[in-house]
Amino acid sequence: MEQLFAYGTLKEKDIQETIFGRILKGTPETLVGYVINQIHIEEEFGVAQYPIITPTHNPEDTISGMLYELTEAQLQLADTYEGLHYKRIQVQLQSKQTAWVYSATT
Repeated sequence: MEQLFAYGTLKEKDIQETIFGRILKGTPETLVGYVINQIHIEEEFGVAQYPIITPTHNPEDTISGMLYELTEAQLQLADTYEGLHYKRIQVQLQSKQTAWVYSATT
């Protein structure tokens, strides 16, 4: 199983049902040394804003989110959902667990 830290739309139940066909069970977790900014993505009907993590390397900067266990196939579905503007990177969480998280491609 793979660990995925979600801080934005992947925490939403309707998004999870659309991507994975079910609601995920997760545990609260914290990412240290990052802040959430906004990314602007051009979509069919205009420009939309989405959250994106940015490293600060400051231990006082934290992001609260959820940690989910996914299969490799489910992680690939999440990759497809996140699209070209996000990339999957590995981070260490406050609990010292390693997890995947989505960050900006640029």
